[in-house]
Amino acid sequence: MSAPTRSLGTRLVMAFVGVVVFAFYALLAYGSYVALSLLWRLRFDPVTTLLLVVGLTLAFGYLGLRVGTAQLYSQLDARELPRERVPGAYRILDRLVERMDLDAPPRLMVVSLPAPNAFALDTTGRDTVVVDAALFRLLDRDEFESLLAHELAHLERRDSLVQTLAFSVLQTVVSLVYFAVAPVVFLVTGLALSTAWVRGDPASWPRTVPGRIRTRLERAASFVMGLAMLLSRAHSRRREYAADARAAEVTGRPLALARALEKIERASTTEFEVFSPLWLHGEVPSEEERRARELFSTHPRTEERIERLRRRGGGDGARLS
Repeated sequence: MSAPTRSLGTRLVMAFVGVVVFAFYALLAYGSYVALSLLWRLRFDPVTTLLLVVGLTLAFGYLGLRVGTAQLYSQLDARELPRERVPGAYRILDRLVERMDLDAPPRLMVVSLPAPNAFALDTTGRDTVVVDAALFRLLDRDEFESLLAHELAHLERRDSLVQTLAFSVLQTVVSLVYFAVAPVVFLVTGLALSTAWVRGDPASWPRTVPGRIRTRLERAASFVMGLAMLLSRAHSRRREYAADARAAEVTGRPLALARALEKIERASTTEFEVFSPLWLHGEVPSEEERRARELFSTHPRTEERIERLRRRGGGDGARLS
């Protein structure tokens, strides 16, 4: 068979594949359109539908939190600390609970982490404060009390529960919007892929007219999700500041929390960080990269938190050393 004949045969096969691809996506578009039309004709009561969707979203979000928390305990090999082993820590915990709006003392669990840390998990009825074992050696009594107060402040406001449920609602809204525009997305995708196959260059589908339309749709969706993520991260950072302020209010020792944060920050930074591969290869993060990381971070910079606590305590930087 000659080269022109093989080329023609290949083009015919690719054109056939393009037709099949378009038929497949057209079928998906039609199926999603039929599903949307059926839902529209059923005319469910809007209030009932909204309540049902919100209820299911919150239920699945809460279930996901419970399951995820159990998995986290298992992965970290978290163990509950008995009162008789650390009576001093529990006396501090009980005293803080009496001063705060908490129904009962949370569980105190210990883990071994690569860097010293502590966090609170609230799943309604199973509130827990998890601390790294190194913190018992790293912090003095006042610092440990302030750190516990910070974590209890998160439990007091149900921060992790609220943020998890809010994220579940966001995911549901995005899924519903995607389902509503699914016929258009499937059709545009099919047109882009089939056009590229018929032209003999399957990889060129993003450069086709329908491909550019799909790319713009994806960018719009990414922009909305990115904006929602930024708002979520900003809210999380505000809650960290609020927990710091609440801990300072309850203990009356903002500088103790500042010292605890400073010690944890120092212990989390390795002595030889300056000789890391990023530095050796000149890949030092730029100011723009650092700002982007801060925007998407769930926690404010430790230096900023320490400075706020220092101002609240009326102290100077030397008192934190």
